[in-house]
Amino acid sequence: MRTALVVGRRLGGLLIVFLGVTFLIYAMTFALPGDPIKALGGDRPLSDAVVHALRAEYHLDEPLWQQYLRYLGGLLHGDFGTDFDGESVGSEMAARWPVTIALALTAWLFEIVLGIGLGVVSALRRGTVLDRTVLIGTIVIGAVPVFVLGVGAQLVFSVRLRWFPVAGVTAGWPFAYVLPALVIAVFGLAAVSRLTRTSVLDTLDADFVRTARAKGLTPGRVVGVHVMRNSLIPTVTYLATDLGYLMGGTVIVEGIFNLPGVGNLLFQGIRSHEGATVVGISTALILVFLVTSVLVDLLHAALDPRVRR
Repeated sequence: MRTALVVGRRLGGLLIVFLGVTFLIYAMTFALPGDPIKALGGDRPLSDAVVHALRAEYHLDEPLWQQYLRYLGGLLHGDFGTDFDGESVGSEMAARWPVTIALALTAWLFEIVLGIGLGVVSALRRGTVLDRTVLIGTIVIGAVPVFVLGVGAQLVFSVRLRWFPVAGVTAGWPFAYVLPALVIAVFGLAAVSRLTRTSVLDTLDADFVRTARAKGLTPGRVVGVHVMRNSLIPTVTYLATDLGYLMGGTVIVEGIFNLPGVGNLLFQGIRSHEGATVVGISTALILVFLVTSVLVDLLHAALDPRVRR
């Protein structure tokens, strides 16, 4: 009974968050300056009759709350809306999700391997030059804006050194995804390494670790079994949450490297005032983040018995 109440409260909170965030995005998107209907005519202005007809076709003549309720009704049937070209937003996203998912998972892999590795090594070498280098390096890299880092990496490693493709995905995975994935992963990697270092240092000073050493266990077994198992709980929780952020944080990088993913589609929708595209993609990203949040809670409970109790 208690578990059911906790789950119900959690799902109710997620529903409130979903409705609130999607309504704000919907309202802000359609409150942007400019008339997307008149822009369809390009250099040739549309007649008032055509403008009124198109507004009625896309329900833009209705009050905002009525448009939003109509949009929610479509979501219940899996309809994310239709753009001004008559294309289904859901179909457009389905064609681009594989690129975004591959990019996000590649970046996530870099965060796991490099972030945890640097954090553990830095903790085991506390106070050394390596430890200070890792700390300073993660702080400096984390302070660089992503568009500066992306353009700089593209210029150095793609244009000058020619180690990676300049843009596009024609080279396939992983070659075409390594550089943009590293650009995205740098910020999460810095956080993972610092979080892992702090957690490992706290665990190394715990009583059970001193007991394990007193029993004569080898340093490798102490670190690999006892320290890592207990110190990685906050890191794993952060990594699971960060996967949702990576799915939605590819907009700028996909634009820099011209990757045909969902982030690039969202960027194009913003530029062309395609409100249905912007809202539909934003809704999908919100759903990804909320589902990830629920999975993080379940994972945290599975890893930490204190949470279950």
